[in-house]
Amino acid sequence: MDSSRALTGLCALLLAVGAAAGPASAAPADPAPAGAALTDTAPAGAALTDTAPARAALADPALKDPALTDPAPGSPATREFGNGPERHEVAATAPELRGSAATPLSATPDQPWTPKRQGYPRQTELRVYPQDLADRSIKLGLVPYHAIAPRLNALQDASDRVSAEVVGHSALGRDLYLVTVTAPESAAEAARQDRWRALIENDPRAAARDRALHRGYKTPVWINANIHGDEWEGTDGALRVIERLATATDQATAALLRRTRFYVTVTNNPDGRIAGTRANGAGFDINRDHATSSQPESRAVRDVVIATQPLVMLDEHGYTGTTLIEPATPPHGQNYEYDLYIKHALPNALGMEAAVKGLGLPGTESVDIPFRDYAPGDWDDWPPIFTPMYAIYQGAVGHTVEIPWQVNRAAYTSLPVEELRRRSAVNTAVAAATIEAALTYADTHRASLLAGQIEQFRRGWAGAPSPRIPDGFVPGFGPEDRYSTEFPRAYVIPVGAGQRSAPAAARLVDHLVAHDVRVTKARRAFSLNGRRYPAASYLVDMHQPKRGLANVLLEAGRDISDLVPQMYDISGWSHRLLWGASVDISRAAAPRVSTTPVRAASATGSVTAGKGRDLALLLRDPADVRATNALLDLGVKLRRTDAGTVVVPAAARPEAEVLARRFGVRFTAAPRGSAGTPFTRPVLAAAVAADELFALREMGFEVRPVSTALLNAGADLSGVDALVVSSGLSYAQLTAAGKAAVDDLLSRGGVVTRGATGAAFNAAAGLLPGTAVAGRGDANGVVAVRNTGAVIGADALPHAFVYSPIWFTGSGFTVEQRYAADPLVAGHWLPTGPGVGGPDQAAGQASVVSGRTARGGRAVLFGTEPLFRAHPKGLYAEFARALYWAAG
Repeated sequence: MDSSRALTGLCALLLAVGAAAGPASAAPADPAPAGAALTDTAPAGAALTDTAPARAALADPALKDPALTDPAPGSPATREFGNGPERHEVAATAPELRGSAATPLSATPDQPWTPKRQGYPRQTELRVYPQDLADRSIKLGLVPYHAIAPRLNALQDASDRVSAEVVGHSALGRDLYLVTVTAPESAAEAARQDRWRALIENDPRAAARDRALHRGYKTPVWINANIHGDEWEGTDGALRVIERLATATDQATAALLRRTRFYVTVTNNPDGRIAGTRANGAGFDINRDHATSSQPESRAVRDVVIATQPLVMLDEHGYTGTTLIEPATPPHGQNYEYDLYIKHALPNALGMEAAVKGLGLPGTESVDIPFRDYAPGDWDDWPPIFTPMYAIYQGAVGHTVEIPWQVNRAAYTSLPVEELRRRSAVNTAVAAATIEAALTYADTHRASLLAGQIEQFRRGWAGAPSPRIPDGFVPGFGPEDRYSTEFPRAYVIPVGAGQRSAPAAARLVDHLVAHDVRVTKARRAFSLNGRRYPAASYLVDMHQPKRGLANVLLEAGRDISDLVPQMYDISGWSHRLLWGASVDISRAAAPRVSTTPVRAASATGSVTAGKGRDLALLLRDPADVRATNALLDLGVKLRRTDAGTVVVPAAARPEAEVLARRFGVRFTAAPRGSAGTPFTRPVLAAAVAADELFALREMGFEVRPVSTALLNAGADLSGVDALVVSSGLSYAQLTAAGKAAVDDLLSRGGVVTRGATGAAFNAAAGLLPGTAVAGRGDANGVVAVRNTGAVIGADALPHAFVYSPIWFTGSGFTVEQRYAADPLVAGHWLPTGPGVGGPDQAAGQASVVSGRTARGGRAVLFGTEPLFRAHPKGLYAEFARALYWAAG
């Protein structure tokens, strides 16, 4: 279509509203300033909270993240790499997380969004934010965040095809919008669409036979825009399409909307859109969070994709020098029904390619389709962390779309405004063209797409093996594209004595349910594979519609090092191995026991000791650490008897009972006469990545962020008990005054480090002897370890996560943990050269070490990634144990 279509008088009005939106005229009665933290009460069951003002952003100009540098035009490195010697050092320059250690990051209650039970339109008067002239999109001639709500409100007033809703809130509390464009529906018609959607998932065999469904089901298409805040134009392109569909008077558009529901999450990252940052207001890359759902923005789109069940979805990104449209290169996720996906993904991409080329604009002459154009590993779809890959497991044909012209980062500050706006205009046209083409494809191929989604869910319910896809199934498909797995029959999450951590098990169950994985609970005790399980144990029967998602979250994964030369991002993860809960696999047999569906995990908190007895709390989960820090905040005198056991005096039983209910932790009876070492909640100074800061505060630690620049500017370390170093702090670059402050802390307190920056700090400050040896910089995955020291504890998890792995050689320290003899369980880890930097060289070497420093303090050095992207929940407690010991 013509990308420069002139809109009618309504669209002129919309543009005027967008330009004028601001100050007092459109503001609600209780507006929050743009950029301010919007506060609300945390929901029941959330972390114990207090309040604190937002803090200023950190800045260390000496640091530059390799992932944020400007790539050479046309280079394969123009993709969104986060790989490098030190992963995401950007955290040192990212906006600091707001609030105190106990303040929740989500400023509004994070309840799952579900559609209203009514017809269409289902319109909401969106609150209007005050004008924010600092919004970075304004310079590009794009729609600033504060103008989006007025624009959508005007559309709703003028068109009964448009509905707008708030489906969640950003990390800083801004509204996340979902726009639905469709022909009006009565309440009865909308309810019938809901029944059909449920039938497709819950009884696909019946859905396949339902002729009325095949005639009348509206094709759902979902567009997710602006998930990376400084990749703006997906929002503007989507708004262009929304406005065309809302205002068009031709019969073809009217007929399309009678057959289609067009859903758009207009900006998935308003915090980043305003600030001009890739990350959200908490410093997270949302497009790496879909398996973990640590951020409110990823939880919001999770709920959207589950509720709308799209057949096709696009995630609009930028900028790669030329338009890029997935499908991706191998390795392909082994849990996909890949034949059903690639059958449509490739021709849909070809249609979008033709639409982009048809624009005839500068920079639209060529399009890259990684499946067709790139080498294996250059742009893969292996992990479920990306929005389109996650959507595939939910039944959609998902695509990442990268628009061509760079306008962010160095280009934003160096290019003239006129050039930036020229580029943004082209990018907006490209985004709109891909969306229009995807809509056309979905409508043209609606019957086949619907049959494919039905078949995906049918295979899941039937436990059918994924078919072998022949060479040439689509043009270019060959042996390098053939990935599949054998699904287990069931997973069991035991309760009672066989469960390592009740809070971890409950978290995992709730996480699975929130992602629409079916979990049931046994009505009575049962036996499976020679093991006895108590009643109320949880079952994940793999005969279910979204078995691929269930398996990709729970399986160990696979070592794919020998299959491709490199990976786009992480290649190993496992909730079963890294979240701290005991989870058993049944490869062939299903439990023979009556079950009930689980909507939420059962409460796990308890105090089982008799009255008058001291209590014991095992530090195995972040919830246990959170409860410990809450007790310390209340002034309770705690003792540690070993790495993982905290003793609570009998007099604090009332406080323990409250926290047991709040955090789901279990207090048991402490052995009589337990002595132990008294300790307090440490005050931490932390030069860490955003995910690590998030995790530390989630566990209830008081954290004062520092960096080289802040220390050189006189940051106060008095009252600090331990220093945490993983990003943004160079001992060698400290001024004399900065070194003096750090040296004083190191002489009286402790230090815990992680990664290359931590190892360099240890060496420069002369703390523990020995040598840090680095593995390949992009190596990552789940590794097997042996816990050998008293600081981490022998009961720590036997698995860890690595990204740019490190190990320590030499002597003069205690080895807390070693890599196993065959360390890599799942992921991608090649040597840097023959016999150098690979898993064979890491085997048996020290991955975590501790000791007394020459300065008199204590130090723990991690070569693993215990807090990576807030994902490996089961490793948090190990890091907390190290902090308590080092600060003691």
